Amino acid sequence: MSSYLHTLNRRRSRTTTSGSRRRPAQDQRIAVIGLGRFGGSLATELMRRGWDVLGLDESPHLVQKYSDALTHTAVADCTDMEVLNQLGVGEFSSAVVGIGTDVEASILVTSNLLDAEVPNIWAKAISRQHGRILERLGAHHVVLPEHEMGERVAHLVTGRMLDFIQFDDDFALVKTVAPEVATGLPLGESRVRSGHGVTVVGIKRPGQDFTYATPETVVEKGDVIIVTGRTQDVESFANLA
Repeated sequence: MSSYLHTLNRRRSRTTTSGSRRRPAQDQRIAVIGLGRFGGSLATELMRRGWDVLGLDESPHLVQKYSDALTHTAVADCTDMEVLNQLGVGEFSSAVVGIGTDVEASILVTSNLLDAEVPNIWAKAISRQHGRILERLGAHHVVLPEHEMGERVAHLVTGRMLDFIQFDDDFALVKTVAPEVATGLPLGESRVRSGHGVTVVGIKRPGQDFTYATPETVVEKGDVIIVTGRTQDVESFANLA
């Protein structure tokens, strides 16, 4: 078991018991295990959004690095279930496993969190195979940040999109300059949906903020629009710009 070099302002509000645990409905406490580039960036962003973050890592250097930025920090080996119990991680509603290169540790920590009945577990994977293992283990959310970012940037580099987000079921959300086929008529009268298989959901005029698009909205040349639809359809539509 790792020794704890320091834990900052650590507070335990209740005693953990076996069986079901009662957690506040609006619990904004989260444990981030692994404070490398992904975990550290995530933890500081969660702090910025008003969450209480417990940051855990085996590296004293990384824990020291984030000791002033996070609510609580500790040097800990979270592959050891007893360590998680001592830190009260089982009382949290959410936890993120940010461990990447050590696949065995990633799997062990995720398994421990599941045994602790943490209801919302996010786990980072470094490959699709790693991700499949985490999914089969029971992780509620699996992310492949490097792979997903690579796909996203590839779409931006090879197409005419300003931004691109793809979902698991071959559905995408794209930000693009409005092509000529979408301009000049109210969206309810245009053939954008029937002819191209996409739906315009947002619009931004130069110098203005984004607003929702309605059937009465008339898209003008130079407008930036947000469209949704099947990935192939939104890609083809954006390339008309």
